[in-house]
Amino acid sequence: QLQASGGGLVQAGGSLRLSCAASGFTFEPYTIGWFRQAPGKEREPVSCISSSDGRTYYAESVKGRFTISSDNAKNTVYLQMNSLKPEDTAVYYCAAIGGSLTADFKWRFDKGGWWGQGTQVTVSS
Repeated sequence: QLQASGGGLVQAGGSLRLSCAASGFTFEPYTIGWFRQAPGKEREPVSCISSSDGRTYYAESVKGRFTISSDNAKNTVYLQMNSLKPEDTAVYYCAAIGGSLTADFKWRFDKGGWWGQGTQVTVSS
């Protein structure tokens, strides 16, 4: 199971840290991803990290503002979100796929990912 937490209401320019804790399996070798879905929009990938080799992915819209990190000893992945903008408002989900991060990760998450429940992030202007 994946448990996402850390969402909340924050003003524009503020910060939040999301956590994704895994239970029932270890992260090695998995790729953990954060996705988000805003009302009326499709789910989109935000950031991913490969626990075996540390490779990361960031959406262009969050580069330089968000940082993903992994604590394998705690089976937890974090998403530090700084300089938040109203357009970051969405439900954020974490998910896991087996293996390392590859170019087709979106397809792999869609077809075979383990998904946790979402956590709401609301950024007020």
